[in-house]
Amino acid sequence: MLGRVPEYRNLIGGELVRADRTMDTVNPATGEVWAQIPASGAREAEAAVAAARAAFPAWSAMPALGRAHFLRKVSELFGRHAEELARLETRDNGRILRDTLKKDLPGMAYLWQLAAGQCLDAVKGDTVVLGPDTLGLTRREPYGVAVCIIPWNSPVSTFSAKAAYALAAGNTVIVKPAEQASASVLRLGELLAEVFPPGVLNIVSGLGEEVGDALVRHRDVAKVSLTGSTATGQAITRASADALKPLTFELGGKSPNIVFPDADLDAAAQGVTVNSVYTGNAGQVCVAGSRILVHRSIWDDLLGRIRRICAGLVLDDPLDLATTMGPIVSAGQFERVRSYLETAEKEGAELVFGGRAGAEVVPGLPGGYWVAPTLYTTEDNGLRICQEEIFGPVAVAIPFESDEQALAIANDSPYGLAAGVWTRDLGRAHRFVRDLESGTVWVNTYRQMPPGLPFGGVKDSGYGHDSVLEYTREKAAIIQI
Repeated sequence: MLGRVPEYRNLIGGELVRADRTMDTVNPATGEVWAQIPASGAREAEAAVAAARAAFPAWSAMPALGRAHFLRKVSELFGRHAEELARLETRDNGRILRDTLKKDLPGMAYLWQLAAGQCLDAVKGDTVVLGPDTLGLTRREPYGVAVCIIPWNSPVSTFSAKAAYALAAGNTVIVKPAEQASASVLRLGELLAEVFPPGVLNIVSGLGEEVGDALVRHRDVAKVSLTGSTATGQAITRASADALKPLTFELGGKSPNIVFPDADLDAAAQGVTVNSVYTGNAGQVCVAGSRILVHRSIWDDLLGRIRRICAGLVLDDPLDLATTMGPIVSAGQFERVRSYLETAEKEGAELVFGGRAGAEVVPGLPGGYWVAPTLYTTEDNGLRICQEEIFGPVAVAIPFESDEQALAIANDSPYGLAAGVWTRDLGRAHRFVRDLESGTVWVNTYRQMPPGLPFGGVKDSGYGHDSVLEYTREKAAIIQI
C-alpha cells in the first residue's frame, strides 16, 4: 500500500515483484487516482523472459492432460472471484458493471474449460503412408515463450482468450496489459500465482514503448499476439522484424451495420445501438458498428427508433447496475474522441443528437471523462468520421439505395474486422456473408463472440486469431522403415 491507494505488483517467476517505478491508475468516471501499478521497463522484461524461458522445458514436456488440469483450476478460480475482478475492471476502465459482471467474467470460466479440453489438439499430428517402406508424419510443437499484449477495454477477457490457448498449447506466457487498465489483470496474477508452476505465466505492466518494446524485441520471445490498435500492430511488426517472430494481430475496426427494409426494425435499432456502439463500454470496442448503413426507404423510421433508444440510456456511476453507458477510459482517449466531434462539424456532417463532451454530460460525477451518445449523418463515406476508428460513443449513419451500393460503401474502408447485416432475405444474407471484406459477419444480431469460433480481421484489422493451433508450429518427419 502507498498511503490509502492500493499498489499492484508484477507476477514474475511465481513471485509478486515491485518494479523500479510505479504509475497512477485513474478511475475514468471521476478522474481520481485510485491505485498504483508497475511502470516496468527493460529490467522487468528481461526478468520475465528469463523466468518464462526457464519454465518452458518442463511445461511443454508435461502431458496434455496435465496442462488441462491446471487450466481447469483457473476456471474454478473464476467461479470464485468473478465479482471481485468485475468490480476492479469497471473501476479501472469504466466498462459498466452489468457487462463485466453479467457478460464478461462468467464466460471466462467456460473459456478456460474449453481451452483445457483442447490441450490434446495441440499434440495431434497426421500420418501419411508415402510408400511401402516410408512413413510421413507431422507433429505440433509449442513456440516457446509467447508474449500476449492486451487492450484496456476488456482486459480480463482478452487475457483469458490469449493466455488460456497459449498455455494449453505448451507455451509459457508473458502478458503485458495496457497501462490505462492493468489493475484487474494484476490482481488476477496474484490469484494465479497459486495455480501455475513458477514462470509458466508472468504479468508485467508498464508503458508499451518501454516494457512492451523490450518484450517484443527480445530474442528469446518466440511468438507475439496483440489485441490493440493498427498503429501498435505496425510498430510491433517493425520491432520484431529482425527476429522474424510469428505474429497474431486483432486490430482496429470501422465496422458497417447494414439495415435493409425487410429487417425487423425494432431488433435492428437495438442491434446498432445497445449491442454495438453506445452502451457497455461507450463505443470503446474494436467491433463497434460505428457506420450505420440504412436503406433510404426506412431512413426516417430507423433513425427515429435509434434516437428514442439513446434517449433512454443511463449515464452514471458504472458500478451502479442501473447504468447502461460508462465513461471514456482516460484523459488522452477523451481528447481524441472530442477532437472527432470537432472534425465532424468541420467536415459538414449533420448532427442528429449528442455531440457533447465534458463533465456537464454527467453532472453528478464531475471530473470524469464523459461523452454523450452521438450520431451524425452524411452521404459521403469518405469523411474522416467514416474512415477512421474513433473508439467512443460516436456513430455515423449513411443512406443507400441498393444491395450493390450498400456492399460498396461497407467495403470502402481500410479496416475489415466485423460487419452486421439486418435482413429476412436468406439469399441476401449469404451473399453479404460471402462478399463483405470482414473477419466476422453477424446476421440479425451483433457482437456475439462465443468461445470456439475464430475471431480476427482482414486488411488493417490484422490477421490470425487466438486458438490452440495458432500457438503451435507444425513439424514434418519422414521415416524410412
